[in-house]
Amino acid sequence: MRKAIATEQAPKPMGPYSQAVVEGEFIFVAGQGPTNPQTGKRELGDVRSETQRTFENLRAILQAAGSSLDDVVKCNVYLRDINDFAAMNEVYRTFFTAPFPARTTIQAGALPGGIAVEIECIAKKAR
Repeated sequence: MRKAIATEQAPKPMGPYSQAVVEGEFIFVAGQGPTNPQTGKRELGDVRSETQRTFENLRAILQAAGSSLDDVVKCNVYLRDINDFAAMNEVYRTFFTAPFPARTTIQAGALPGGIAVEIECIAKKAR
C-alpha cells in the first residue's frame, strides 16, 4: 500500500508530488536540490555546497521514512553542467560506503531555479 512521506526537515514540494513514497519494501524519494528547509530558500553556490545541502535533504526524508542513506540502492543525479561531475562526485562519495548504490548521472541542462544539481534515490526500508 502506497504511503506518502512528509517532513518539515526537508523542503516542501514545489508542485503536486510527495517528498517520498513508500511502496512495498522500497522508498522512492523525489528529486531534491539545495533548498534550505528552514528558510525555504535555495542555497546556490558551487556544485560541492549544493550537493552537500541536497544530501542533507535526502537524508532527512529517508529518516522520516524510517530509513537512511545506508539503505539507498539507486541514485539518479542531474547536473546543470556535466563538467561539474568530478566536484559533485567528491561530495557524493562522502555520503556512501561500499557497496555503493547503483547510479546514473546526466547533464540535464536547465534545472529548476538555476540549481547546479538535483538528486533522487530509491532505498530499501530499514529492517
